[in-house]
Amino acid sequence: MPETVTLVVNGVSVEMPAGSMVSAAILKTGTHAFRRSVTGEPRGPLCGMGICFECRVTIDGEQHCRSCQTVCRNGMDVRTDG
Repeated sequence: MPETVTLVVNGVSVEMPAGSMVSAAILKTGTHAFRRSVTGEPRGPLCGMGICFECRVTIDGEQHCRSCQTVCRNGMDVRTDG
């Protein structure tokens, strides 16, 4: 396993330690709003263990992925809706 992986978050290349979660990569870019609620409020990680679903993002075109439960991979394309 490589020591680091590189992924893209909202068009920004991010290098992360292997085994890091996507939510950490998003936060590393300075993004705090991962998605918007149905009323338009910014939402971000709350529980950090996949229960609250507030950290949902689009990963490689798949919507509603829990970023706190997804391990970063080389070449991954992550999009927030914040």
